[in-house]
Amino acid sequence: MNGAKTSPLMRAYLVLFLSYLFLPLVIMGAATFNDSRFPTVTPWVAFTTKWFDALFADGKMWDALVSSLMIGAGVVLLAVPTGIAAALVLQSVHKKARTLLYGVMVSPLLTPGVIIGISTLIFWRERFGVGGGPLLTVIAQASFISGYVMLMIAARLERFDRTLEEAALDLGATQGKVFRRITLPYLAPSLIAAAFLAFLQSFENYNTTMFVRGTDTTLTVYIASKVRTGVTPAVNALGLILIGLTILGAVVYELRRRKTSPV
Repeated sequence: MNGAKTSPLMRAYLVLFLSYLFLPLVIMGAATFNDSRFPTVTPWVAFTTKWFDALFADGKMWDALVSSLMIGAGVVLLAVPTGIAAALVLQSVHKKARTLLYGVMVSPLLTPGVIIGISTLIFWRERFGVGGGPLLTVIAQASFISGYVMLMIAARLERFDRTLEEAALDLGATQGKVFRRITLPYLAPSLIAAAFLAFLQSFENYNTTMFVRGTDTTLTVYIASKVRTGVTPAVNALGLILIGLTILGAVVYELRRRKTSPV
């Protein structure tokens, strides 16, 4: 009875929720094909595909995209091992010390990106002579993105059966072999998800990147500069391509998962 009463409300909520998520993307995609010099669907001038030509002719945007991809890959390589180590340490300490250590490890997530960017730039430039650039951008972003990785790995470790490690050690396995053969395969799903999350967090980051990028330009910084000088629907075309690639990747992953999973 209660389910019958709440189902229309639930359906209405789902419609509103999905509309809130996807309607801006639909409007953005439609604006890509509007023959207007501004990214808008109203007024509709005429159907065109010229903004894709403008996108492919914008060399600076592609350079910024490549820079974002390289920095994102560097953040994954740095943040994922750091997050794994932090999660393992967090699970191995005493419960009282764990609370304090947990607060320290998640504190970068609560710190404004502007503060992280400025403090990273000052510290590395004054102490080690490292100026702004891709290297410092990776370091600055990984300093807080590793916290997300740590949280995901720690959540997975909460359900881990420690007796498996103890049994392997009793049978003569080394700590390294136990980690490679037992712990790491168990963490694999969370590691993959954490790597994707770390990459996406790096790809869309602006506040921290703005202070440590030096003369390098990432995609978010480039788009922000275009907003100030006059953005065109070419940016919408890039967004539409990225959305399409994301959907394609999700579909391929789901098909492969269904093919390999037991019936």
